[in-house]
Amino acid sequence: MGDATAAMSGPSGAKPRRRLSGRNIMVYGILIVMCMYYILPLWVMVMTSLKGMPEIRLGNIFAPPVEITFQPWVKAWSEACTGLNCDGLSRGFWNSVQILIPSVFLSIAVASVNGYALVNWRFKGSDLFFTILIFGSFIPYQVMLYPIVILLREMGLYGGLWGLVLVHTVFGMPILTLLFRNYFSSIPEELFKAARVDGAGFWGIYFRIMMPMSLPIFVVAMILQVTGIWNDFLFGVVFTKPDVYPMTVQLNNIVNSVQGVKEYNVNMAATMLTGLVPLVIYFISGKLFVRGIAAGAVKG
Repeated sequence: MGDATAAMSGPSGAKPRRRLSGRNIMVYGILIVMCMYYILPLWVMVMTSLKGMPEIRLGNIFAPPVEITFQPWVKAWSEACTGLNCDGLSRGFWNSVQILIPSVFLSIAVASVNGYALVNWRFKGSDLFFTILIFGSFIPYQVMLYPIVILLREMGLYGGLWGLVLVHTVFGMPILTLLFRNYFSSIPEELFKAARVDGAGFWGIYFRIMMPMSLPIFVVAMILQVTGIWNDFLFGVVFTKPDVYPMTVQLNNIVNSVQGVKEYNVNMAATMLTGLVPLVIYFISGKLFVRGIAAGAVKG
């Protein structure tokens, strides 16, 4: 009897094979369909961007290029016309970088201090302050466009890069404050009390204790802000002028140009170039992003 059991279980130490149940097949099938749903458009974009226009006119959008060419990428970066200028996306790229860096730094710096103060240094009216911040994150942007235009004009910032930096900083604070507040509330309160007993003040605790322990949530905030600010079109087209348009507005001008032949390969290359920065940042710091979410970014 023992020999029969051993024979049925297979060689010594070998694990029995797990059969796929109907439920597993359904789950894997759904995952494959969803992957194809997202991968196919990306495949078409990449393949089209590497083809010349004669090959594109043959109509087989899924086929890889017979002869690979990077000329569409070169033209999209430095030669395509975006209105009166024909310098491609390069000018818009550097405009976006100048907008992105201070916006991300300022919004995260202010929001992290807000979240830290709301958790560990509660003041009179702190609950009302937090409620107003959260309420602000649900107000549609379109409702506030015209008042902000008037405000920036009175401040002398309308049409420039710093006006857009201010807008992104203000609009990023509510949701980031919520993230930092929830994350800091998950840190043991004993650490804060021990630091107070040792004589550490507001900024000492923030820089020496809170910041070193909060790298994952800072990465979460950075990815959210980089993605939102870099991909923004509405604020860029409303609050800036053609000389300082961000990359997304330049992309729109290239794709929707009505002059000359519609160059689909250049349009696809321009789209890929515009989305490259947030993709690279996410792939580099994706593990920390997941850690930040799992460690308390959505608690509270």
